[in-house]
Amino acid sequence: MADDKKALPQQLDIELSAEVADGIYSNMAIISHSTSEFVLDFIRMAPGMPKAKVKSRIILTPEHAKRLLLSLQDNIRKYESNFDEIQIPHLQTPGKDFPFGFNGGGQA
Repeated sequence: MADDKKALPQQLDIELSAEVADGIYSNMAIISHSTSEFVLDFIRMAPGMPKAKVKSRIILTPEHAKRLLLSLQDNIRKYESNFDEIQIPHLQTPGKDFPFGFNGGGQA
């Protein structure tokens, strides 16, 4: 019987506040890293505006960053199998790497 309890996955009680549930819109991300962490800055850019604000910053361990990558890949695969391939037009147009004509480095 004791072995059966070890085999059962533990339940995780996750609380989502109303404020966090609203979410934060982001149309650009900058990812940087050190030996011990990955930093994801989520930014909201507006057309024609030379300045953009970081709306949220997430700091992850390298292991957690890789788990996030694998989870995103899996979810994108599932999304595309149910709907259609996600097109990224600006990546298919030479010289126009980012939305709104911004052309910087390190963005995702």
